[in-house]
Amino acid sequence: MVTDKYLQALYRYGVTPVILPVLAVDMLTPEQRAAETTALLSRLDGLMLTGSYTNVSPDRYSAERAPENTRDDLLRDEEALCWVHEAVRHALPLFGICRGFQEMNVAFGGTLHQAVQTLPGMLDHREPSADNMAGHYAPSHKVKIRPGGALAALYSGEHSEVNSLHQQGIDQLGPGLDAEAWAPDGLIEAISVRDAAAFALAVQWHPEWRSKDHPFYDALFEGFATACRQHRTQRAAQLDAC
Repeated sequence: MVTDKYLQALYRYGVTPVILPVLAVDMLTPEQRAAETTALLSRLDGLMLTGSYTNVSPDRYSAERAPENTRDDLLRDEEALCWVHEAVRHALPLFGICRGFQEMNVAFGGTLHQAVQTLPGMLDHREPSADNMAGHYAPSHKVKIRPGGALAALYSGEHSEVNSLHQQGIDQLGPGLDAEAWAPDGLIEAISVRDAAAFALAVQWHPEWRSKDHPFYDALFEGFATACRQHRTQRAAQLDAC
């Protein structure tokens, strides 16, 4: 399921969204699924892994299920974790948001806290109580941005306010990833793929919400959209050369 706010955000930056199906993977052999993924992504100029009301199954990072963790989407797990690696391998711009951020970490061998609010000394990062959507997506806390990193290349500030609508968060960072921003309690809030040949960034918050009104969110989408356009130009040149 993809909600309108993601589609509207992409349109605002001149990116035409294509919603990808989550295939019934048990009907395909691993070889068939790999071929389907390669064929699918080869037609695209970027991949966004959106947020969701579901979580990555703890089976994917060898953890026991916490009682607070009740919503799975096993088919999305199967597809999205494969898409992450294929996107990086083919230098396809990759942008993860919320669940997509967590998927990227798990795809690289990282683990998750399933209920951050139960951990000593940690903030409650869950969606705030509010009477309207603007309240739900209002700034909740600051993040500290890593100097000289992939995120800092898009936005010049050292800190920024972000919203917070998640229960899970990164525990162990996956090998091959870099932390790009942290919440005041030390929780990783943004990551990038180290040495990626294209844009490969993910954030725990929701920058799609009224992104043009928030310079930090705007910078993220501008960066992703620019990378998608560059990929399109490169892909067109390759097709012309054939």
